[in-house]
Amino acid sequence: MNSRAKFLIVIGSTFVVLLLLLGTVLGKGTAPDSPYRHLAVYTEVLSRIKSEYVEEPDLKSVTLGALNGLLESIDPFASYLNADQYKEYLKHSEVKGDVGLILSKRFGYIGVVSTVPGSPAAKAGLTTGDIIETINGVATRDMPLAYTYLLLRGNPGTTVDVTVLRRQPEPQKMTLTRAAANPPAVIAKIMQNEVGYIRPETLSTSRVQTIAGDLRDLQNKGAKRLVLDLRQCAVGEPEDGIALADLFLDSGLVTYLQGQRVARQDFKADPAKVVWKLPVVVLTNRGTADGAEVAAAALEDNNRAKVVGERTYGDASLRRALTMDDGSAIILSVAKYYSPSGKAIQDTGVTPGELVQEPEPQAETDEDGEAVHPETTEPEHNAGEDVVLKRAIELLNK
Repeated sequence: MNSRAKFLIVIGSTFVVLLLLLGTVLGKGTAPDSPYRHLAVYTEVLSRIKSEYVEEPDLKSVTLGALNGLLESIDPFASYLNADQYKEYLKHSEVKGDVGLILSKRFGYIGVVSTVPGSPAAKAGLTTGDIIETINGVATRDMPLAYTYLLLRGNPGTTVDVTVLRRQPEPQKMTLTRAAANPPAVIAKIMQNEVGYIRPETLSTSRVQTIAGDLRDLQNKGAKRLVLDLRQCAVGEPEDGIALADLFLDSGLVTYLQGQRVARQDFKADPAKVVWKLPVVVLTNRGTADGAEVAAAALEDNNRAKVVGERTYGDASLRRALTMDDGSAIILSVAKYYSPSGKAIQDTGVTPGELVQEPEPQAETDEDGEAVHPETTEPEHNAGEDVVLKRAIELLNK
C-alpha cells in the first residue's frame, strides 16, 4: 500500500472517530427532538456495532443500509444513489426499452405499485402488491429504488430475469422482454341505459385531450351518465390529474402543493375547460396512483362524483434529485399534493365513499412453478363479472 493510500485511510478513520465524538458531545444536553440528539443515537449505535458485533462489520454496507432505511421510513419513493450510480442514472434516463413496472419500496424490498397496460410486466401477470425479490440474480433488499429502474430498463428486445414474491409459497421466476412504451388507446363506449364509459389506463397531456374529445362524442351519442374508470391508472403526473379534473369541475379547489421549502400553491378549477356536467362515478383500486389519484380526490371532495372501489396506492408528490458534495444524490419528495380536504395523497391515498373489494388475481403457473405468460393483457371487464363496475352502474341508474 503506498503512502498516499495510508494517509487517506488515516484521515478517513480520524473523521469517523471525530464524527462519533461530535455526535455524542452535541447530543448531551440538547432537546429530545434536536437533530444533534438523533445524531448522537445513530453514532452510538454505529459505535456499538463496530465494537460488539460478532465480526468486523463492513461500515460502508452498514451506512448504505442505514441511509436506505431512513429514506424508506419517510418516503417509499425516495432513493440514495452513490456517485457512480447517479452518473449511470442520468446517462440511462432516456433509454427506450422497459418492462412497464411502477414501483416503490416495501419492507426493504421493491414493491409493485402497478403495471403499464399492455407492457411485458402486465402480460406476465405482475400486479399491485407483488414483491420483486431479485433482478438478474441481484437481491433488491435495500436496493435504491432509482437503481432498480436502471436494471429493468434496456434496449427493446433484450431480456431481464426477475423473481417475484406473491401469494404462492415459493418465489416465481420470470423472464421479461423489454419493449418500447406503447400504452393502449383510451377505451370509450356507450353501455346500457345511456351510461358512458371511459378508461384511460394512463394519463398524459395528449391523453387528457383525447378524453375531452371522447366525452363530447359520448354526449353526442346520447350518454347521460358516466363511469370514469381509473383502476390501475398509475402513469401520469399530478398536472395530468389536475387537467382531467378540470373536464368535470366548474369551480372549487382541485388540489394544492406544499412542502417544507415549497410555498403552498393552489390549483383551482377552470370553468372554461369543463366538458362533462352530467352525473359521473369514478372507479379506483390499489393500482390507482399519482395523477389519477389527484383527479379522484378532487371530484370526491368537491361532491362532483361518487368514488367506488378500493383505496388508492398513495403517490402524488414533487420529487427532486438533491446532489451531494461527493457526486452522490438523494431523490426525494420535496412537496406533496393534497386533496381539497387537506389530506396528503401520498400519505393516505384516496378512500372511496363506496368501498367495493375486487377479487384477488390468480397468477397461472406451470408444473414447475414457473409463471405462465399470457399472450395478451387481461380481458376487458364488463358489468356481468366486474363487481366494482356493476356497483357503479347501479348508483348511476338510481
